[in-house]
Formats: sequence, structure tokens, C-alpha cells
Amino acid sequence: MAESKKYPGQLVFGLDIGTRSIVGTVGYKTGDTFHVVAQQTKEHDTRAMLDGQIHDINKVGKTIRAIKETLEKQIGRKITDVCIAAAGRVLQTVTTHVDYEMPEETSVEPEHIYALDMLGVEKAYDEFQESNHLDIKFYCVGYTVVKYYLNHYPINALENHKAGVISEDLIVTFLPDEVVDGLYKAVEIAGLQVANLTLEPIAAIQVAIPVMYRMLNIALVDVGAGTSDISVTRDGSIIAYGMIPRAGDKITEAIAQHCLVDFIQAEKIKMAAGRKTAINYKDIMGLAQKIMPNEVIKTADTLIKDMAKEVSDKIKELNGGKPVSAVFVVGGGGKFPGYTEALAKEMGIQTERVALRGEEVMKDIDFQIDDPKRDSMYVTPIGICLNFYDQKNNFIFVHFNGERIKLYDNNHLAIIDAAMQANFTNEGLFPRRGRELNFVINGKPRIVRGELGEAAVVMLNDAPAGVNAPIQANDKIVVKESTAGADAVMEIRKLPEYESTIQVIVNDQKVVLPKFAEVNGQLQSGFYEIKEHDDIKILNYYTVQQIIEFMDVILKEGTKLYVNNKLASLDEKVYENFSLIWTMEEVHLSDVEEDMDEDASESYEEDAQESVMADEAAIDPVGEQDNESVPDGKDATESQEITTAITVMVNQEPVHMVGKNSYIYVDVFDLIHFDLSQPKGKSVVTLLNGAPAQYTEILKNGDVLDIYWKD
Repeated sequence: MAESKKYPGQLVFGLDIGTRSIVGTVGYKTGDTFHVVAQQTKEHDTRAMLDGQIHDINKVGKTIRAIKETLEKQIGRKITDVCIAAAGRVLQTVTTHVDYEMPEETSVEPEHIYALDMLGVEKAYDEFQESNHLDIKFYCVGYTVVKYYLNHYPINALENHKAGVISEDLIVTFLPDEVVDGLYKAVEIAGLQVANLTLEPIAAIQVAIPVMYRMLNIALVDVGAGTSDISVTRDGSIIAYGMIPRAGDKITEAIAQHCLVDFIQAEKIKMAAGRKTAINYKDIMGLAQKIMPNEVIKTADTLIKDMAKEVSDKIKELNGGKPVSAVFVVGGGGKFPGYTEALAKEMGIQTERVALRGEEVMKDIDFQIDDPKRDSMYVTPIGICLNFYDQKNNFIFVHFNGERIKLYDNNHLAIIDAAMQANFTNEGLFPRRGRELNFVINGKPRIVRGELGEAAVVMLNDAPAGVNAPIQANDKIVVKESTAGADAVMEIRKLPEYESTIQVIVNDQKVVLPKFAEVNGQLQSGFYEIKEHDDIKILNYYTVQQIIEFMDVILKEGTKLYVNNKLASLDEKVYENFSLIWTMEEVHLSDVEEDMDEDASESYEEDAQESVMADEAAIDPVGEQDNESVPDGKDATESQEITTAITVMVNQEPVHMVGKNSYIYVDVFDLIHFDLSQPKGKSVVTLLNGAPAQYTEILKNGDVLDIYWKD
């Protein structure tokens, strides 16, 4: 390779990948002038492309590599990036209008304009999908703004104006995915990365129709080998794009049939049709033949007229059903004799107003090469280079989960930006919580959040990365969606408001009561698993009735109840450290003053002890007994403390219960090894004879209990 050369500007490599040939141009821009420093053209060895679409990717990639290596020798440095343009026989366009409302009157920045553009592209794509009946996936290859609006009034440029609403009319162009994918793959095979992608008519118009001419109603036709690409201008803007899947190759095929030669030989005969002398060639039989240029032209005459009519009809369609004032023609296919005249006739305009555009539109192009080619074939590749300067600082392309997406380049792009542009859900990037649990506790709403799942697995160019990792053009990003964690689970006993027990004084004896909660009006233990929208009240009291039931005692009729020395009913609430006394006799302790002296306090304790004795005499769980049946050596009080022994089966093991006159379910936990303080599941299952049981249910001899943790 030649010694590396220095240039005053950034070099741009533009590549026009045509159906018949590939044209490469390298140059740089200073001010409004583009400087061409290298050019190279190479025809395909075979028909690797048809109608603007790559058919043999490997062969096209090989041709691109050959052009790249030749240009590298000319400029004395390596080429890694390339700008390309797409064409195709199934080009689709959508023209739409979109508004972008600002939160408040705001100075319009480039980011606002980009957001407006993206809204327009998205709207156009949705509109296109509604009318797309082809079983083909399309890709947006470019868009052009027709007109801007500032607060609904037309304006040439939006940036730095203050606005509440910005709007635009724009044309969005779509090609099938396989067309674009083929271009990218061929470029990759050549060892290049795509720096910018545009549409061929967008690129061609950059050179062929300067902005100053776009006030006029003009059409540009880029006649290549496989397609004729069309754009129309009016009122200072490009108003439409179109394409006809017929161009120079159709002429070549007609010549091949007439002269009985292969496609390559027919192409040479076509290119020589502009001569005045006879054209010599050999047919497929190896016989020497001669044909005059006028015969070649006559052979293609009908085809030329048909092509001109198709292009004319398309121009009129794009221009609102009427002809344009003038037509500029570029591309190799448009140089065939008689084409411009036929097009003028079909359009119904003067012949002079349909003309090839070549050298005359390249006056502002500075060619720093020997024997520069200033004809129409080089309009599009130079336009591709110029389009880079409009797009480079604004957009890049990356691959996200196999999909190519276009991003506004603000020099701070990260993987998360690509994910958002690809409509990847935000929840899919970050660890997701399981479903939350909503309930009410003591009249106040409470939320318990679910557990966090696993974060997304992010790969950037086959290496692990974070969602905020910076990205560059052509990066390959793969994101495996994050997972959701387990749903929220909460038992009542784990609530901060919940304490396991309440301690009260019953007949001067401390009694520890298991704490309960009221859930939707029903009493539940601490092991109750809270459900969505449960209404929970943590009860810090027992009623007198509940205490009596818990202690499993039977009071005789007429028994008097006292809570904190005041006569009480069965519904009276007994809180922590309250005293409860029951007796057959009336106790006059409610009048005791709080400042009673020590002697009075001792008297109260003695009276309370007597009340306990009287109360125990009133409890008769096993029937009446008279004093005559009391054995010698025992007083009447002792005779009332009768115990009962029972045997129950707990988890298939016998458990003997002694020392009490009766037993409830919760008593079993004192006799078995079942550690409630070390949960081994979400909740405890308690069954009595196969049915769900509460902790206060009375046990009988022979009962079967099952107690275990539930996952």
C-alpha cells in the first residue's frame, strides 16, 4: 500500500451497489465543497444482482472487497466504514403529518426535532402496515421532511425557535428486509461496516437537484441497470419518491436475444450503441458478426418506449396526476440513445426539458484525481457521500436482538437507548418484583412487595455488559429478558403490629393467651397467610367470653364477673395485664381508691384469694361432689382440682396428656417437638380428625392430629 496520505477533512467512502456495476467514491468535505480523492468502478462478473436486489451475496461481497482494496491503494490508508444506498423493486413510500406537543413554550433543540421525526416514522410505519397486504417484512430505509410547522404555521427550519407545538409533513420509505440484509451482509463480507444507509433517489437528488432548484416542479430519474428510481420536487421540498422495476438490463436482454450473445457481450453492444461506426462481436456459435448502431437502437425501440411510458405514468402519479415541468436523468441506463426523447414525448413536454445530468451538476465537486469521470453514472455515489454529512452526526445503526435499528447519535448512546428504540419493555431490562400484596391493617393500607427476580442478561458484541454500557455504530446487542421474582407472602405473625401472646390475671393467676387477629371479621391465628385486600385488625384484647372458652371452664349460673374489680359482662374486653375474677358472691372492690394504703392493698389480696377459692368451688367440670366424699387429709378446695388424662395421636405417634381437667389443640405443642420459631414453610397446617382445626378446639381421647409446614 502507498504511504498514508493526509487530508484536511474526514474521508468518506460512498458505494453505489448497482445491478450491473459497483461504483466507489472516496472524498472529504470542506465548507460547501466536496473533494473527490479516489474513484473506482467494477462490473459484476455474473448477474449477481437483479432488479436492484442482491442474489449472490458472496460474489457481490467479493466485488466490493476488490473495489475497497483498489481505493485503499489510491488513498494510502485502510478503509473500514462505508456509506451505501438501497434500491429495490418493492419500494414503498408513505406521506404523513405528525405533531409534537411541548410541555411548555420551549426553544426547539435537535433532540426535539429527532423526537418529531421518530414519531412521524412510527406513524408512517403504522399506516403502512394497515395497507400492507404483502407477506413481507419491511424496513425503513430513509425519510425526507417535506415541510416543517411552528405552532401550526409553515417554516423552513425549526431549531432555536420557541414553540408549544412543532409539526412536519414527511415521506418515509420502506424496502423489504431481505434487500437491506443482503446489502449489509455483502458489505460485511468485504470487511466493512455500514456508517450510513440512505435511499438511492435521496442520494442522487443531493447532487442532481440542488436546493435552489427545488422550488420548481422537477422530477429526477436515476436509470440504473435493474431499477428506475424517481423523486419529485416542488415548493422547495422533495414531495415524493417512486420506483419502476425496469431499467438498463431489460435493454441488454433484448439485445442478447436479437444478436444471440450472452449478457456480458450484449452489455458491450448496448454501450457501443452511441457510436457511428459498426459494432463487431461474436455470437454464441463463435461466429463473427457485425451490427450497426441504428439497428441496436431499433431493437430496443419498443422497450425504450414502454420504459418511458412507465416512468412517465409514475411521475404523473407522484405529482398529483399531472406532468412535471422538467426531468433530469442520471444513471448509466438513461444514456441509451432515444431514452430522454421518448420520456419527453410521454410526459408531453419539450424534448429540451428532459436531459441527462452529469458534468453540469458537478461544477461544485473538486476532483483531485487524474482523468475524473463527470458523467451521470457518478452522480449517485457522490450523493451517497454527501448524504453522510447530513446523517452522520444524527443517526447510527445497531443490531438489537437480530433487528437493525436507527438511533439519534447524541454521543451518549447506551444499550438502554437501543432497547427503548426497539420497543423492548423497560421491565424486561431490570429485575422485576413478584406481585405485591395489598391489605389493610388496623384501618391503614399496607403493601408488601414481591421478591426481586434476576436481571436481564446483556451481551454487547458477544461480551457481557450492563444496560448503561456505551454503544457505537454497527454494535451487536443481545438482551435476554429479566425475570420476575416470587409473589409477596406474609403471615400475620410477621407483622410488626403482631405480638405472639397477651398476658392477663385470672383469679390472681397469670394466664398467657395466644394472640389472634380478626381477618375480614373472622378470628385467625398468627400463622394465617394474608390474602389480597384482606382487612386485618390486630386484637390486643380478649373478651371475657373468649377467655372462659380458651380456659375451657364452665361457670355456674349466677357467677359474677369482674374486670379490674368492676362488675363486667361476657363481652367486656380484657387487655394486657388486666385482671379477671369470677365468683358466686358479690365483691365490693370497685370502690377501692387508687391511693389505698398498704394495709388496704393486703386486704384486697386476701379477698381476691378468697374469691379464687370460691370461684374454683363454682367450677364443676365433672359433676357435683359433697364434702362427705372428700378423702381424709384433704380439704374441700383441693377436692375441686380434679385432672383428666387422655391419649391422642399426633403425626401417627401417641401423645399422653395429663395434669389438666381438659385440653385444647394448642396444648399439644407443649408435648411434641415442633419448633414454631424456625419456620420451614409458608404456614402451619393443623388438622383434627382430617379436618382443618383452630388452636382452641377441644381435644378428646383418641383424637387424631396432623401438624406440618405448608410450602
